[in-house]
Amino acid sequence: MNIAIVASILTVLVGLFYKGHKNWLMTWLQNFCGSLFVFSGWVKAVDPLGTAYKMEQYFAEFESTFSETWMSFVAPMFPWLSEHAILFSVFMIVFEIVLGLMLLMGAKPKFTSWAFLLLVVFFTFLTGFTYLTGYVPEGVNFFEFGKWGPYVETNMKVTDCGCFGDFLKLKPKISFLKDVFLLFPALWFVFRHKDMHQLFSAGVRNLIVGLSIVGLTVYCMSNYLWDIPSNDFRPFKVGENIGIRKAIEATAASNVPVLAYELRNKETGHVVRVPYTQYLKEFQNYPKEEWDAEQIRGDQTITVVKDANGRASILKFYEEIPAEQLSDYLTSHFELTGDTTVIPIATTKISDFDITDMDGNEKTWEVLQTPNYSFMIVAYKLYFEEGQENRMVYDTTYTYDTIAIEGTDSVYVERKVADVQARQVSQSVYDFDDDYVARYTEVVNPVLEAAQKEGVEAFAITAYGDPAMIEDFRHETQSAYPFYLADDIMLKTIVRSNPGIVLLKNGEIIQKWPYKQLPSYEEIKANWMK
Repeated sequence: MNIAIVASILTVLVGLFYKGHKNWLMTWLQNFCGSLFVFSGWVKAVDPLGTAYKMEQYFAEFESTFSETWMSFVAPMFPWLSEHAILFSVFMIVFEIVLGLMLLMGAKPKFTSWAFLLLVVFFTFLTGFTYLTGYVPEGVNFFEFGKWGPYVETNMKVTDCGCFGDFLKLKPKISFLKDVFLLFPALWFVFRHKDMHQLFSAGVRNLIVGLSIVGLTVYCMSNYLWDIPSNDFRPFKVGENIGIRKAIEATAASNVPVLAYELRNKETGHVVRVPYTQYLKEFQNYPKEEWDAEQIRGDQTITVVKDANGRASILKFYEEIPAEQLSDYLTSHFELTGDTTVIPIATTKISDFDITDMDGNEKTWEVLQTPNYSFMIVAYKLYFEEGQENRMVYDTTYTYDTIAIEGTDSVYVERKVADVQARQVSQSVYDFDDDYVARYTEVVNPVLEAAQKEGVEAFAITAYGDPAMIEDFRHETQSAYPFYLADDIMLKTIVRSNPGIVLLKNGEIIQKWPYKQLPSYEEIKANWMK
């Protein structure tokens, strides 16, 4: 809606003050589509790694999907694209914003029209794949259209398209329909590009386009190559308490009301929606042999209440969070309008913050409820090459003799070597990337060693992998702190750096840094550990 308002204002200004204006509808569509592309591209330019991670998910799914069809010859290109996802991300982001500016100015109408159409077709393919995989049951290929079934949200292979980065999450269906709608102005531009308004002279338009390409490329690189994003739209932002938010999301998820049942007749396909209370009375009329039933649920919410002293708490909240800490969080993060407030709660990646040690023991709440400061090292991937090494092992066979001790009733057992057999075994060896190891030995660990000398705890979290490999890496880097395991996508969400360093206190994110911008421990202590 805001984009439409901006487009309308720009259209009036162009129509009133620019003599080259030709067509009100064309001008409005230029301004609407141009503003939309500038906005959607800009919120992704803040965090180009986020778009790169999203494209990696798409490329992985495309490789799996196409490899099982007659189009399998295209599948090998997707791993290559995954390896260069960040370059692809920066190119697409800059292209999207610049194309939006070109639409606003009417620069190179024919080229801009065709480029806009191709980009919208590409976006429609991505969002369509995301949404339509909801109709594809587990074990069925996307292109086996005859085996598609009813829409099930959990069937979707990529949960959201990332159209607006982490700034705005749209439902996959909404994203798909948005791109289908944009196909109409895209086609209009192609066939009526001569009606486009053109602002400024051709030389000025070209200069703006050129400067924009350079400036936007540098800006994108600054948000992943030299530093973390300048604006953090992700749930793991500074000031967020991971433990409390995780507990709130769990509470909201457990309190979702069932509003109705959607029932589909297996034979006729007829669908009826029955309110929940009515279904409880009439469920015998819909036997499972004849009807498929799906619950229609309401929004996830929590109910916050205040006591006579103004302390806020949550109904049906069972996590062991100190009452004062919970109250402070609720009053600072939500607008509490009265003694009782119902607050909608979205599920974020914080709900996926589950970590274990190498033996599978739960460590989540242990690290989130550490009352003092602690450092969390986030490493979604450890870079190495795996090889095999042959070595000799020796199997020894023993014999045991029971010997009586002369002059007594006692005996003792004597063990003797009977045989030794040598055999060769193959074992995995890991060659870790020297540059990646140096990030720990030269940057991260000196800071943590200084902190640990003062009793500050530290731990690292990496993606699920071979414990032997992770232990080898810990020794290679001389890291005197434990390594834990978690989901790699969740780790990528915490901090856009590998490794990234997060300062925690009682589950709250105090500050976070990419390894390239990590201050000394003395500076951290002076500025953030107060």
